[in-house]
Amino acid sequence: MPTRRRSIIVAALGALLALAFLALGIWQIERLQWKLDLIASVDARIHAPPAAPPTADAFDPAADAYRHVTLRGHWLGDAQTFVQAVTELGPGFWVMTPLLREDGPPVLINRGFVPADRRDAAAPASPQAVATVTGLLRPTEPGGGFLRSNDAAGDRWFSRDVAAIAAARGLGPVAPYFIDADATANPGGFPVGGLTVVTFRNSHLIYAITWFCLAGLVGGATLFVLRDDTRRRAACPPLP
Repeated sequence: MPTRRRSIIVAALGALLALAFLALGIWQIERLQWKLDLIASVDARIHAPPAAPPTADAFDPAADAYRHVTLRGHWLGDAQTFVQAVTELGPGFWVMTPLLREDGPPVLINRGFVPADRRDAAAPASPQAVATVTGLLRPTEPGGGFLRSNDAAGDRWFSRDVAAIAAARGLGPVAPYFIDADATANPGGFPVGGLTVVTFRNSHLIYAITWFCLAGLVGGATLFVLRDDTRRRAACPPLP
């Protein structure tokens, strides 16, 4: 292939690759800013004073996740569900108990964690008394957990699927979310609340740097090849 023709092809391919890598890097910077805004928004919701949860028709999973809420009602202890969990306290279960409210549909409350050998300690105290719950609003977790599907017929639960649990317990219409109760101690010490883990994977800056480095490498390699071709043409001028 003639040197000049090769230079044109190398320059075109190098420019296209470098521009593509630059575009990916810029996109990751935009994603980084989005992620930082999301983290700041969630942090503001978590630390805001508790307020009433949204109504079912006003619920927005993206805008309401981790909102700090408070609500009152009566426990439906007979409709309680145990969802498998692994926490900082070890393996066991989340205790999902419906709260019957006067001003809205029942809400599933994740009252906290119990070890497998303490399920008997998870019954709510004084079911007839009015209970006040404060915690973080969480969107439903449909389907199941990692590689494991919920089995309503076998009463084996691997995720906090609000609609499936409500159907299995015959609760009728419920709020389309659940509440992670805070660390307020329950009588007898179980369940243990306040174990919500709020983390967001944020590797966008590393990805952006990687793409920009690749753009620089491609650009440098292209310039090296073009400069070498220029030297070759200077050393071997075309025949007259």
